[in-house]
Amino acid sequence: MDERKYWLALSCCDGIGPVRFQKLVHYFGSAKKAWKASLEALVASGIGEKAAHSVRNFSEEFSLEEYEERMRRLRVTYCTLQDTSYPALLKQIKNPPIILYKKGTYLFNETDKLVSVVGTRKNTEYGREVTESFVTELVYSGCVIVSGLASGIDSVAAKSVLAAGGKTIAVLGSGVDVCTPEENRSLYDSILEHGGAIVSEYPLGMMPNKGSFPARNRIIAGLSLGVLVTEGTEDSGSLITANSAFANSRKVFAVPGPITSSVSKGPIALIAKGAKIVTTGEDIITALGMKNYVSGMGTKKIKGSTKEEQKIIDTLQDQQLHFDELVKCTGLSPSQLGTLLSLMEMKGIVKSMEDGLFRI
Repeated sequence: MDERKYWLALSCCDGIGPVRFQKLVHYFGSAKKAWKASLEALVASGIGEKAAHSVRNFSEEFSLEEYEERMRRLRVTYCTLQDTSYPALLKQIKNPPIILYKKGTYLFNETDKLVSVVGTRKNTEYGREVTESFVTELVYSGCVIVSGLASGIDSVAAKSVLAAGGKTIAVLGSGVDVCTPEENRSLYDSILEHGGAIVSEYPLGMMPNKGSFPARNRIIAGLSLGVLVTEGTEDSGSLITANSAFANSRKVFAVPGPITSSVSKGPIALIAKGAKIVTTGEDIITALGMKNYVSGMGTKKIKGSTKEEQKIIDTLQDQQLHFDELVKCTGLSPSQLGTLLSLMEMKGIVKSMEDGLFRI
C-alpha cells in the first residue's frame, strides 16, 4: 500500500483532522509509519491518549480495500495535500484539509476563477434577486461559483449558476455521498449532471455535526479568490466564511441592504471590517483583476424556443410585471400565457415572485 493510501486511511479515523495528522507525519516521518505504530508510540507523538487509542483500534478494524471499492461504486475520487491535483489556493490556507473528496466531473485547475457566494438560510426577496443578478454576471464572465448547498442564499446561488449555464462547486459539512439538506437532492444531482462537483474533507457516509459546518466554511473561502456575502445576520455562518477569507488574505465582498433588515447586519459588519461594497458583478471582476470581463446581464441574451416565449422574454427584459399586465403586453390569451410561464419557469427562464410578479 503506497503512502497516499495511508493518508486516505488515516483521514477516515475519528478525531484525526489536519492538526493531528500533521503531528503524526512530523513525528513518524510518514502516514504509513503512523498507521503501523504502537499505542505507546502514538501517545508519544503528542496527539493525545484518546486519539492514539482511536488510531490504534481503527487501523486494526478498517478495510481500505472495501472503502476504496465503495468509492468506486459511488464514483468518488480524492486528492491528498501532496497531490498536484489538489487545489492550489486551498493549499495556502491555515490547516488545509489533508484529503479532499470529490464527486463529479469538474477538475480543479489554476486558470479557473473561483468565487464563493454565501448568505443566510432565510433570505428575503431582495437577497434572492441580488444573488441571482451577481451570480449570473460572474458566470457570464467565466467564473466558477462555490457555495455550501445550504438552503437560502447558497441554493439560490447554485440554481442561478445552472440557469446561466455555468459550473458550481458545493462544499458539504458531511461526506460527499450525503446530500445535506436532503431537500436539496435535486439540486445536488443537477450540479453533478452539469459538470460541477460536490466536495468535502469528510469520509463517506459521515453525517454533519455542529462542528463540521464551521470547518466546511474555511474550505469554501479557501477554494476561492474572493467571497461574496449578499445577506446574513450578525451571527450567520456566512460571516465565518468571510472571516476565514479575511484571515487568508482573500477578497471579501458585501452587498448593502436595507438597514432595517436583520439580514443586512452581516454585510454591514463586514463592510465595517474592510469588505468591499459591491453593487454589480463587474465590481467583483474588477477587484479581482480579471481582464476578460464583459458586462454581464447583456452578454448572453436569453433566447426563447418559440416566438411566443421570445415575446414574453422581450416584454420582461428590464421590468417585472403581474400576470394581467403580461396578458395585455404580449397579446397572449390567459390560458396560453399561463401554460408558457409554467414551462419557462421549469426551464429556469422566468421566475415567479411572492408578490405575484414575473421576471427573467
